[in-house]
Amino acid sequence: MTRFERKELLKGLLFIGPWIFGFLVLTGYPLVASLYYSFTDYDVLSDPVWIGGMNYVDMFFDEVFWKALWNTLKFSMFAIPLGMVVSLLVAVMLNQQIVGRPMFRTIYFLPSLVPIIASSMIWMWLFNGQHGLVNFGLDKIGIDGPNWLNDARWAMPSLILMSLWGVGNQIVIYLAALQDVPRHLYESAELDGANGLQRLLHVTMPMISPVIYFNMVMGIIGSIQVFVQPFIMFPNGGPDRSALFFAVYLYDNAFSFLNMGYACAMAWVMFLIVLGLTLLATQLTKRFVHYAGA
Repeated sequence: MTRFERKELLKGLLFIGPWIFGFLVLTGYPLVASLYYSFTDYDVLSDPVWIGGMNYVDMFFDEVFWKALWNTLKFSMFAIPLGMVVSLLVAVMLNQQIVGRPMFRTIYFLPSLVPIIASSMIWMWLFNGQHGLVNFGLDKIGIDGPNWLNDARWAMPSLILMSLWGVGNQIVIYLAALQDVPRHLYESAELDGANGLQRLLHVTMPMISPVIYFNMVMGIIGSIQVFVQPFIMFPNGGPDRSALFFAVYLYDNAFSFLNMGYACAMAWVMFLIVLGLTLLATQLTKRFVHYAGA
């Protein structure tokens, strides 16, 4: 290595040094430490004691763990497809030449800018069984609204409906993809007699399939890790633990029960679940996702 090359290498290391330091301290070390702690009995206040895989064994027999996992998967099964369909339909509508299109685009994206804690407080008021706006509207059309937040049957539906509040990001991504679809494909479909629904199914969706896949994967990651909404709206897991989510139970073990070793084991199980679902989604959608030039 010449003197000039060593000098250039040193410059490069100086530029990326802060990032490497930050990654090792803020990401690398916690990642390795959490893996180690997952095999220990660790309460934060005393030294960790190695117990092998007992945390994972205890997890298998923990009924609350399975309840939280089932609630999370059930939420994902409904919230992900519902959010994808609604955001795609809204994006298709906002992609049309309609009066006030810029204003509507702004309106649909604005809820995504509201902090999650604030939006959770808003939805707690909306779903209030006695004074909430949702039940007020249902009452006006002759429907006796449920006690959303205090009924085990309606706690999960309330969170699924609330998830639509944050589809603004997906709408923006879909809009960007829709504007890249070549216009001549729609014109050819119209000449062949395709109606609006047929153009959507056979032209639009295949052309934006990579974006649909991306939003699905991001939805999987986000829904498995959902935390703030159930934590704020159902601090004790809701009635009959019907709104106790995986991430909330993980948090409780780590910071309420000081069972950090068990919480770290849960975190790694969460990682494996997200990884497994992502790989499964990739395999199942491989034949439906089309990339330009592929």
